[in-house]
Amino acid sequence: MNKNCKNVYITTPIYYVNDVAHIGHAYTTIIADMLARYSRLSGSSTYFLTGTDEHGQKIAQSAISRNKSPMEYATEISSKFKTLWDDFDITYDKFIRTTDEEHKIGVQKAFLKMYEKGDIYKGEYEGYYCVSCETFFTQKQLIDEQFCPDCGKTTSIVKEESYFFKLSSYEDKLLKWYEESEDCILPRAKKNEIINFVKRGLRDLSISRTSFDWGIKLPACLNEPKHVMYVWLDALMNYITALGYGNDDKNMNQWPASVHLVGKDILRFHSIYWPAFLMSLGMPLPKHIAAHGWWTRDGEKMSKSKANVIDPKEVANAYGLDAFRYFLLREVPFGQDGDFSQKALIDRINSDLGNDLGNLLNRIIGMSGKYFDFHLSSKDVLKYHTKELEEVNSILKNVEEYIYKMQINKFLEDIWKVLTIANKAIGDYAPWNLIKENKKDEAMALVALITNIMAKVALLLHCVMPEKISKIAQCIGIQINTQAYERILKQNILLADTRITKVEALFPRIEKILLEQAPNMLVKEENKTNEKTIKENSQKTSKNNDEKENDNLISIDKFFETSLKIGTIIEANEVPKSKKLLKLQVDLGEKNTRQILAGIKEFYSAENLIGTQVCIVANLKPAKLMGMLSEGMLLAAKDENGLHLIRPEKNKIIGTNIS
Repeated sequence: MNKNCKNVYITTPIYYVNDVAHIGHAYTTIIADMLARYSRLSGSSTYFLTGTDEHGQKIAQSAISRNKSPMEYATEISSKFKTLWDDFDITYDKFIRTTDEEHKIGVQKAFLKMYEKGDIYKGEYEGYYCVSCETFFTQKQLIDEQFCPDCGKTTSIVKEESYFFKLSSYEDKLLKWYEESEDCILPRAKKNEIINFVKRGLRDLSISRTSFDWGIKLPACLNEPKHVMYVWLDALMNYITALGYGNDDKNMNQWPASVHLVGKDILRFHSIYWPAFLMSLGMPLPKHIAAHGWWTRDGEKMSKSKANVIDPKEVANAYGLDAFRYFLLREVPFGQDGDFSQKALIDRINSDLGNDLGNLLNRIIGMSGKYFDFHLSSKDVLKYHTKELEEVNSILKNVEEYIYKMQINKFLEDIWKVLTIANKAIGDYAPWNLIKENKKDEAMALVALITNIMAKVALLLHCVMPEKISKIAQCIGIQINTQAYERILKQNILLADTRITKVEALFPRIEKILLEQAPNMLVKEENKTNEKTIKENSQKTSKNNDEKENDNLISIDKFFETSLKIGTIIEANEVPKSKKLLKLQVDLGEKNTRQILAGIKEFYSAENLIGTQVCIVANLKPAKLMGMLSEGMLLAAKDENGLHLIRPEKNKIIGTNIS
């Protein structure tokens, strides 16, 4: 995104009202709020949209199961999302609901315009439909010819009259857009996935349903009372109907979107369907579609059945909203999956926030009060500390680019480099010694240097931790506004004479948390080692996150991140109801055997595999297939002669590394 653009339009996905908000919803919304706050502070005309997606068969079924009407149920869940965002002080400009009358009118106008252009036609559809994902699949796409490839649930064959959007006719235009717009999809690795998907060919998209009626009706002039619009066509249009499309158009000058924030599971809808719809409507395309990863817990996807779902309100209440915001934004590089642990959160609070940031503020308060009666002057800062100032300004000069490239963790890492310079300067120059040596001007210059650095940091961090940073600003006597941003960060003007005001400790050290404060978050002792490993892996990933690679080539270091080992199959069983899967217990020389689900049933019998050695990818994240955990993957090769496992030429000691 052009950092000098006048208008900034930021959106979250509109959240589906099939359940209450969880940590993933909070993550997306907090990122969007950070972008919006920063954009406003830097002087851009900013519009921030969030809301709820309320139509579709899944919502209708959920409502019936609770003896409620779809509208009653949708309103109940939608209000919970809105209340949470209000409690979290999310600075959205509009909270849209797809049941809003203005939205319905705008969607019908868009449908009719695409129909009149010839991009929508009537036909009949037969395919495998997943109610949970609201999506049709071909038989080849299914797992074991019946299970949804996205969520794993059983699909059903649906045959019905339908209106279709000519998605296939936009294949070349989409590929041209991807080619010409370097950062239209972020991270860039995700863009490559989308390009490869589109190159395999696009089918026309079924965009109406007749099997249920909880949705937006087609335009009345088409005289099709049985049809309601496909929920994804309805939902995606919110990004323009929220600005007034089809109604008063009052905010349409904010279009195109600067950043559409989405989870990686809905990237295809946003990067294929949505731009194709916009092309059909003759509208500009979004500047960035940014897809983030998922949050897991102890390496597993969160679910109610596992009782491991993280309630964002509970975390914020226990540790503070600003600390929670900082943790989510700093812990994981954007686009990658993150694993939530209480230990990692406490480490961030105690180390980054308590030691590096909070303690630096305490030292400013302490030194200014002890030596200068809380009055500071910057008149000699350049005389004694040009080197430190130049280093700080050099680091911060391009830090804004990280925000709009969705490299938020790097944005924060650079700010912490500046805090390190400030903390190091105190140790290097020892103001207490300068005072003893009667070098009061030098001591004053040092404390003023630290205060000026804190002012820059405060302006940058306000979008991340608005409540705590407002208190820091109050302490050092600055305002958090566009004028201060321009003067202190852009023009590098030093503070005038400043009075320091005492504030309470902002990030007190956390030694332990009471069970009643966070009953669902406490880390079990046996998980601590696993959490340490996950955190270390996350940090390693962070270092390599921005390396540019050829689409098909990887470095030798990247290859060696994969752990390949020799294992012996000691137990093998067929998976009931599965045509392809075998459940294997594999000995890798570890304390426990690994359970691996392998799709080799058509080529190997379970009994013939027992006692044989195989090659295993040993450091994959555990995954669930048909409700069972799989903790690795077998290496195999498949051609016209069938599938064959890759095995060692001679038996090897179990656990032997393959290199």
